[in-house]
Amino acid sequence: MGKIGFSASILILSIWAIPVHSNYYSKSIPYDPVKLKKTHLHFYLHDILSGKNPTAVQIAGPKPTPNNPTPFGSIFALDDPITEGPELSSKVIGNAQGTYLSSNQGKDLTLVLSIDIGFTAGKFNGSSISVFSRNPVTEKHREIAIVGGRGRFRYARGFIAVNTYYLNTTNGDAILEYNAEIIHH
Repeated sequence: MGKIGFSASILILSIWAIPVHSNYYSKSIPYDPVKLKKTHLHFYLHDILSGKNPTAVQIAGPKPTPNNPTPFGSIFALDDPITEGPELSSKVIGNAQGTYLSSNQGKDLTLVLSIDIGFTAGKFNGSSISVFSRNPVTEKHREIAIVGGRGRFRYARGFIAVNTYYLNTTNGDAILEYNAEIIHH
C-alpha cells in the first residue's frame, strides 16, 4: 500500500471513530403536553379593489375587465382592515396582509389565500393567525383553514367560517364576515 492509500485509510478510520467518541449535542426530555385552548373570534374583513385607496391591488396576471375584476391567474397583494362591525367606520382591530390568487378557469370565482391576520387591539394585540386555503368566493357560506399563528395563537390550527356580507361583482369590493374557531396553546 502506497503513501496515499495508507493516509486515506487513516483518515477514513479517524472520521469513522469520531462519532463513537463524541457526545450528542442535545438532550431529550419527555414531552409534557400543554393544555390546548379554544378561542372564537368574530370580525369583518374589508377587501377594497376600487377607488383612490384600494386595500388589495393586482400585482400580476391578465388585465381585469368590467365583467371580471379578478380573472384567472391574477395575483393580488392585500392589506385589508379587520373591524368589529361590517361598517368600515367601526373599530379597526387589525389587518389581513398577504396575497391571493384567482385559481378557477370557470365562471365561479375561487381564490387561493395566503394571509396573516394580525390583531392590533384588544386581548390579542400583537398576535396573529395564518391562513392558507382555497376560498370559493361565489359560495355564500364557506370555510377556510387556519394553519398557524404567533403570539397568543402560537401553534394555532382551526377554521374560519366565512360569510359574504357584501360583494360588488362589478368592481370586486367585498365585506366578509369571519367566525374563527382557533385551537392553540
